[in-house]
Amino acid sequence: MSTTDSAIQLDPDVFDVSEQGKSASTLELFFDLVFVFAFTQVTSFLVEHQTWVGLAQGAAILAVVWRAWVAYSWLTGAASAEKDVVERLILLGGMTFMAAVALSIPDAFGDTALIFGVTYFIARLFHVILYYLVAPSETRAALHRLTPGWVGGPALLVVAGFVDGLLASILWIAAIIFEYGIVFGRSIEGFQIDIGHFIERHQLIVIVALGESIIAIGIAVGTEELLSSLVVGLATFLGFALIVALWWLYFDYTVLVAGQQLARMSGYEQVLLAHISFSGLHLLIVGSIIFIAFGIEQTLAHVNEPLGPIAAIGLCGGSTLYLLGHTAWQYNEYHTVNGARLTVAVAIVGLIFVAGRFTAFVILTALTGFFVGLAAYETVYSEDRKSIRRRYFSQND
Repeated sequence: MSTTDSAIQLDPDVFDVSEQGKSASTLELFFDLVFVFAFTQVTSFLVEHQTWVGLAQGAAILAVVWRAWVAYSWLTGAASAEKDVVERLILLGGMTFMAAVALSIPDAFGDTALIFGVTYFIARLFHVILYYLVAPSETRAALHRLTPGWVGGPALLVVAGFVDGLLASILWIAAIIFEYGIVFGRSIEGFQIDIGHFIERHQLIVIVALGESIIAIGIAVGTEELLSSLVVGLATFLGFALIVALWWLYFDYTVLVAGQQLARMSGYEQVLLAHISFSGLHLLIVGSIIFIAFGIEQTLAHVNEPLGPIAAIGLCGGSTLYLLGHTAWQYNEYHTVNGARLTVAVAIVGLIFVAGRFTAFVILTALTGFFVGLAAYETVYSEDRKSIRRRYFSQND
């Protein structure tokens, strides 16, 4: 296993697959707006529940919302749901109930728990019904195997809406395990992916998450605060710089070769890699951005005070998780490790332990420095980056 930054082996015959296959439809992009709202609601939930239990509950909500997005992204990637009016209406019905799910997130473990569970169950039921309508015949057997998990997991959340306390938490854990575990327990053999479309959908959901981070800045900083305090103005700039660095590390070159391994494979191996690298490990990347957004919001709201422990974990722990998600993604695809990103991820952990001794502004400054420095280092020194971008743009000129 290599730990250098020049370890990714590029296939001269398989490089840019981003333009292969169909593009994301306007209906898919419209559906993603619901997830912009849902991610914003998760951030709001974390702001209102800054306890260890609240942190775990926020992570659970995010895991459930992510699973819904994954389910619908595989559905619309396998077959178009726009040609037939009935199919389109079913998809829009699922979108409507996912919007209701997002609305109920702020009190998903309280007064709106039952609303959350019921609307999520119906949204997933719409997904299953539509998948059976549009799926090719070779996928039907796989649908039969996985439908118990796709329906059973959400059904447990409905039951959780009738109880509270420890029992509700147990049901939530069981629902998540059931939904995520059914894929490996009963196999996803028989599913198909459109590689270009599949990669584009995951790029777009990362953009959605980054957009939510920008929204978090807008929510935290009002015009009066921005004009009256130099520190708030500088912190706002640093927040934007951090988000830009997050974008840079994902889109500058990492994602350009994301589809190479998928394109080399076929059948079950291809589908399994797609599920692990994208549907699975991208939860770490997207989820970490949401936690970073929460941390930025809290930093801007309390810029001259130390971050609380939960906010520090959101900001710094989320940042660590973002880089670890990248590292795990690259390792799963190429069995190599990006040493620079792993080193910075470990270094950022230290900020969590000193967050109580410095103001939130100082911690944000240090964190942004780590990310901007990492992006600058890779831009100047990474042989992987130079090779990948040179070949990518030479093929697309």
